[in-house]
Amino acid sequence: MGEEKGRTQSLKGCSLSDKLCIISHQQYEIIIIPVFLVGGSLIILGVILWLFIREKRAQQQTPGLQGTAPAPPVRGQNGEAGGREGSVFVPLKETSVESLLQTSTRALAKLQIPRDQLSEVLEWICNGSCGAIYRTKIYPGDPAKSKDVVLKVLKEPARLHEIQDFLGRIQFYQFLGKHQNLVQLEGCCTEGEPLYMVLEDVAQGDLLSFLWNCRRDVMTMDGLLYDLTEKQVYHIGKQVLLALEFLQSKHLFHGDVAARNILIQCDLTAKLCGLGLAYEVHTQGTITSTNTVPLKWLAPERLLLRSAGIRGDIWSFGILLYEMVTLGAPPYPEVPPTSILQHLQRGKTMKRPSSCTQTMYNLMKSCWRWKEDNRPSLRELCSCLETASRTADDKAVLQVPELVVPKLYAAVAGISVTSLSYSYSIL
Repeated sequence: MGEEKGRTQSLKGCSLSDKLCIISHQQYEIIIIPVFLVGGSLIILGVILWLFIREKRAQQQTPGLQGTAPAPPVRGQNGEAGGREGSVFVPLKETSVESLLQTSTRALAKLQIPRDQLSEVLEWICNGSCGAIYRTKIYPGDPAKSKDVVLKVLKEPARLHEIQDFLGRIQFYQFLGKHQNLVQLEGCCTEGEPLYMVLEDVAQGDLLSFLWNCRRDVMTMDGLLYDLTEKQVYHIGKQVLLALEFLQSKHLFHGDVAARNILIQCDLTAKLCGLGLAYEVHTQGTITSTNTVPLKWLAPERLLLRSAGIRGDIWSFGILLYEMVTLGAPPYPEVPPTSILQHLQRGKTMKRPSSCTQTMYNLMKSCWRWKEDNRPSLRELCSCLETASRTADDKAVLQVPELVVPKLYAAVAGISVTSLSYSYSIL
């Protein structure tokens, strides 16, 4: 009150013609107000920055999936998120190979196979993503009970994260468990290097090679009859669907359904292999290997880099039916691999092959519907195959006179020709 009175008296002391007094008072107001505004803005920015830093620190302290950054969910058939459920993987806190192997050996104790039970005679099959793959024999005590197995060896020297990944793949098999239409894990040797993954052997090889041999004038080879009828196509297809249903029950999908990723036995039992993408979904919640699947087998949503799910496997299953009924012809033979998305966006699909019945072609087209929700479910598709199989021809053998030239096939299919030189694509 005293200050206001003093200021009034000082102003009264100024005459109306004294502009200097009035301007000085106005300058005082002009200077003070911006100072308050700038100071308030700085305080607000400081609070926002502090909250941002605190949030970042909280995220860093929260452990991610297998020690990885959070990944976008993968959509399943009913929109459920993909990912692991109820499994325990080798922790990433181990900082040395020795401690990691000690920890993993305890976790995988029931799967350990003594190395002296494995034959020293190795038949090289191919070089996989983790190392060499061999065929050998295992002698579980009684030499008369020996059996052939596939031995996957981790390349040396292996870095810590490569060992972690290899052990994680073994535990992924352990998580999956047994299914008659999936390649089975026999055991492992992980107490020391080199690390071994021991898998069942399906000596007849992959379905694509089988289909190509069906084009030749070879009736039987290694006990396998190289003939295929329409009814047998449905028989193999149903087994693949059963394997996919099993993966779906684990909240997974395959991601690369194709004839090259199916192994075939003498009795035409089909074994789905090539589970690398399913392993990625299980451990990371998403697919990170964007360049591993040939474009012509991918559903439109995968080509458009949208979320993937089991309905994408159904699209690929339609391509598999085309492969079988044409005895291993590449899909979309007239379309370059890089133009496949534009081809599909125009609403075009493959024409009915001459060796394909209208019933089977209708099944293919149902798998190739653009909208995912319009495609049949695995259960519906399996029921349709069973119905079609009842009236399918079991006498007439599918025939395609032209032999396959691997280099030409690889170019048309959009895959590496080196991937055709072996029969195994097991993880």
